[in-house]
Amino acid sequence: MPHPTQLRRAPVQRRSAERLTRILDACADLLDEVGYDALTTRAVAERAGVPIGSVYRFFGNKRAMADALAQRNLDRYTERVTERLKKAKKTGTGGWRAAMDAVLDEYLAMKRTAPGFSLVDFGNQIPVGARYAEPNHRVADRLTDLLSGYLPRPPDDDLRRTFLIAVETADTLVQLAFRVDAQGDERIIEEMRRMLRAYLERVLD
Repeated sequence: MPHPTQLRRAPVQRRSAERLTRILDACADLLDEVGYDALTTRAVAERAGVPIGSVYRFFGNKRAMADALAQRNLDRYTERVTERLKKAKKTGTGGWRAAMDAVLDEYLAMKRTAPGFSLVDFGNQIPVGARYAEPNHRVADRLTDLLSGYLPRPPDDDLRRTFLIAVETADTLVQLAFRVDAQGDERIIEEMRRMLRAYLERVLD
């Protein structure tokens, strides 16, 4: 669920929370179908099967709705990575390289399957083509916290900067991979893994 501060009104009752979920699901589907420019709050309301007033109860405009979808994407991504890391620890296949693969694999899986993700991901592509620093800072901080158990020392500013550079590099190369191939060019993705491992080895080994 989006952070309450992103919403005009946070859902309190279960029915209201379910309505918010339907609105964000409809927003994601329509982003894939018509793109951001053609997206309207009215179309989202119709697709979600809710009155237009229900959309405006939560969001002032479509940008706020897309931002909430991006936050939900980041929350779901974090949950997926966390679950994968837990399984890796239980099977004894931990280590920062396995953790890095989990981080990349789960992102690629969402890129390929999550509705609306190709346009919104974690919030850095709306308007389409815009690249803002804040979302990648947010992702880098979240990943630093997630991977703290694999780090040789407690996270400091230098380590957080290293993760930010890794996230920015991966973001750029993933975009390239999906421009070359709609499902992500595997050769580019593999080269990206090699680059990230070589870069992170300096501080994580």
